[in-house]
Amino acid sequence: MGELSRNTGGGGATASGAAARWARERWATVMQVGGETAATVANSPWTPLAMAKSSLTWRSAIYLSASLALGLGCFMGLAVGLTLSLALLIIWVGLPMLALMMIAWRFAAILERQLVRAAFGVRVPSPYRRLPEGRNPLKKLKGMAADPATWKDLLYLALLFPITMVEFVVSVSVWAATGMLLAMPVIVAVDGGAEIGAGFVSYWAGNPVEALPVSVLGLVALVLAMYVTRVMAIGHSAWARLLLGPSASQAENVELRRRTEHLRASRARGVDAAEFERRRIERDLHDGAQQRLLSVAMDIGRARAKLDDDPEGARALIEQAHSGTKEAISELRDLARGIYPAILTDRGLDPALSGLAGRAPVPVEVEVDLPERPPAAVESIAYFIVAESLANIAKYARATRATVRVVREDRWVVVEVTDNGVGGAEARPNGGLAGLADRAATIDGMLIVDSPPGGPTIVRADLPCTW
Repeated sequence: MGELSRNTGGGGATASGAAARWARERWATVMQVGGETAATVANSPWTPLAMAKSSLTWRSAIYLSASLALGLGCFMGLAVGLTLSLALLIIWVGLPMLALMMIAWRFAAILERQLVRAAFGVRVPSPYRRLPEGRNPLKKLKGMAADPATWKDLLYLALLFPITMVEFVVSVSVWAATGMLLAMPVIVAVDGGAEIGAGFVSYWAGNPVEALPVSVLGLVALVLAMYVTRVMAIGHSAWARLLLGPSASQAENVELRRRTEHLRASRARGVDAAEFERRRIERDLHDGAQQRLLSVAMDIGRARAKLDDDPEGARALIEQAHSGTKEAISELRDLARGIYPAILTDRGLDPALSGLAGRAPVPVEVEVDLPERPPAAVESIAYFIVAESLANIAKYARATRATVRVVREDRWVVVEVTDNGVGGAEARPNGGLAGLADRAATIDGMLIVDSPPGGPTIVRADLPCTW
């Protein structure tokens, strides 16, 4: 399916497993070279510390406190613009104004989708129908007017002002109270005991130390404010998806188109991977075994010419040809193993991976727990993912140990290779990890790389399998 490269944090196998499950559930194509992130205000952790660390909490708070200006602007613009347009319809001036208003509120709705995505991490797909082809503006305006999404945008923008008013009042109340409680010792110290409001501050008579317990109460208010912000953010994003997003039937069509595009991309990547493999085999044959066999043939020809006149020289050439033949056989065996190892066909994945582990320069622990043999394509891709990962560990990781785990999860074969090396592995276009992702894409699988600086590195492949 694709490749998700996470190169900026720890988390180990648990993190990679969670990311894989998220991606599998949504059939996501997430690549390092460009893609969507998983975090949204709805699926982020709900623990106070995690919420305090998450930028979504603070982006949501800013949006909920500041969106009143957008709601008020939309309300006033719609009220004035629609009123004038309807009033001037009798002299045909209102019709062009109404068309301009329709274009304006659609642009405002597009802006609101981007703001919702920036604030809450929620992507609202475009619900609009395709406009008529050609350059006729009247046909395009007619198409916009006939699109139900245009009038859902109008309803959303008309309700935006009262909804943002409530969000503004609640947000400002909870965050202002939180800020005041947290800053109470500073307020008391600066105020010097003078009365503020109802004399709340003067109770401590200018002694900020006595006001410290109120700051502890402010921490409780901070947690409450974050939860209130999270709930309002989820409600606002759900409302935005309802009115600004596609309907159920449109969503099905969008998902079908997205799935079709994904399958087309996977097929293209599979074709590219197969072509790359063909060129690699051709190059290895030409530069390796073919050249060695040519040298053997030349040695045998020279030995045959010297057989009568120089038997000792002929014998030396025959020995050289014999040695070259063995080297050519060894290269052909390695090449055949690189195409599809015989042990994988004869004995299955567990012995084949054990053979790879035995040839690795670092100790490798292998765990294969499959109820039955998966299809040949899945076995082959799993084998080569492990082989390439172990080769990368030997070359770059400076690891002292590694583990290989192959298990079944529902209808997926999960291949996970972990090492305790220096980390920092990245999936670069045309690189080894990208090639593994291309292999996985040929059967609609996915590859995840979790390699923070300092390690550990986890390469995880989720391969669909029909048992």
